[in-house]
Amino acid sequence: MTLSNGRPYLAIPGPSVMPDRVLAAMHRAAPNIYEGALTEMVETLWPDLRRVAGTTQNVALYIANGHGVWEAANMNLFSRGDRALVLATGRFGLSWAESVRALGVEVEVLDFGKSAPVDFARVEAALRADAGHRYKAVLTTHVDTASTIRTDIPALRAVMDAVGHPALLAVDCIASLACDEFRMDGWGVDVMVAASQKGLMVPPGIGFVWFSEKARERCRTSDLRTPYWDWTPRADASEFWQYWNGTAPTHHLFGLRESLTMLLDEEGLENVWRRHDVLARAVWAAFDCWSAGNPDIGLNVADPAHRGRSVTAARFGAPHATRLREWTEHKAGLTLGIGLGMAPAGDPAYHGFLRVAHMGHVNAHMTLGALAVMEAGMVSLGIPFGAGGLAAAAEVVGRAAG
Repeated sequence: MTLSNGRPYLAIPGPSVMPDRVLAAMHRAAPNIYEGALTEMVETLWPDLRRVAGTTQNVALYIANGHGVWEAANMNLFSRGDRALVLATGRFGLSWAESVRALGVEVEVLDFGKSAPVDFARVEAALRADAGHRYKAVLTTHVDTASTIRTDIPALRAVMDAVGHPALLAVDCIASLACDEFRMDGWGVDVMVAASQKGLMVPPGIGFVWFSEKARERCRTSDLRTPYWDWTPRADASEFWQYWNGTAPTHHLFGLRESLTMLLDEEGLENVWRRHDVLARAVWAAFDCWSAGNPDIGLNVADPAHRGRSVTAARFGAPHATRLREWTEHKAGLTLGIGLGMAPAGDPAYHGFLRVAHMGHVNAHMTLGALAVMEAGMVSLGIPFGAGGLAAAAEVVGRAAG
């Protein structure tokens, strides 16, 4: 039988769960795109988009997903013949490098694998070896959505400053914005990209690029830039259409207004970060217990200090991760994420990995419920696991909530 009838829970790392309030805000007739309620509301977005990123500087919006804002950043950052240093901690770091390279930029990748954080000694060595300062920018993910490794951005900035390298620092915050603590100005970040469909709790379709005044000046003559991707008119629009280089993504904007109100004015950003930290630690506590009874079960990132708070990558041993994902979705209404980037889709090992998202509009009962469904699935499928996982997760939540 199935127990999946009822409201499903999408626990994948984006698109994330959308609040009813965001959906309701979007459920309206098409507005006037030249004046009135839409244009007045949009003016309120810019200060809040700066607040959520921790910056007082520039922000440009694009009708795009995460891959689109990679390209937006790339087109503004680089000219033909420039060179970039990419620090990869998983599939998405490598993908950003591929995106830059496809534009004709020379790219050097420091690949730290699928489970290890950035080795700052290697970064320092690479920057010191670049005596001619050919690297125009250092690119990295804050949280790689596939591996779920979190990069210590203040430590990276400190290395760059200690070496005295003038490269711009560009950070992908697609999986971390409004989930993990991030402070663009305080951490010395020059360019930051994110998208609407994860921590911001809005459907896919809007991408964001924040950029410093230093980046604006250093990239003023970048020759890859085209009229659509140029961040200057989007950040400094004198007419409404220039924000989007055409028609506005109207309904997404109403949803974004509602989500920013919920995050910044009602819950408060630091409380949002704390909530995600508690829910992540509850997931980790369950896995620690489960793995004690089955060495094939474990978290991808060994050290909690290097784990993102929005999503957790884990292994179950092939083929059990795929079996468990199929069971939770079809028998209990819980959709878990695939183990992206851990093994090729045609490799039997692919079926040994999954991801549990705890990002965006997620609370304690949702996360604890997801863990309970996973444990029920292991029971049903005969997958061995250690006892006490649900109690350990509940203790994390209970102690945090006080």
